[in-house]
Amino acid sequence: MLKVEHIGIAVKDFTVSIPLFEQLLNTNCYKQEQVASEHVNTAFFQKGTTKIELLESTTADGVIAKYIEKKGEGIHHIAFEVEDIEAEMKRLQQAGFILLNEQPKKGADNKLVAFLHPKTTNSVLIEICQEIV
Repeated sequence: MLKVEHIGIAVKDFTVSIPLFEQLLNTNCYKQEQVASEHVNTAFFQKGTTKIELLESTTADGVIAKYIEKKGEGIHHIAFEVEDIEAEMKRLQQAGFILLNEQPKKGADNKLVAFLHPKTTNSVLIEICQEIV
């Protein structure tokens, strides 16, 4: 793994959360994107080399809506950048981690993504991601 790529934060409502994070971080949201396959809207902020991704569900039964219903708004995942996502998925699976995806899938911000099951990562949802070139 190369670095922490971003921290994902589940939020109920972009109309409240985007202005809040713009004020908190003293920077504008630089990108909003919908990932229809995941029923989620994303909003990105960057401060130095640190990126924050806000996640808002587009459906009442989406993964983010269910997460917020169970745990409330807050940190949803930590994403790590990798050079070769398929090789990293294989390495992690061989090391005993449970992957939530059999294959990488297209995520937001021009990335291929895969997630590790929190029961194998001390209850933290981990995303690995690779830039699509």
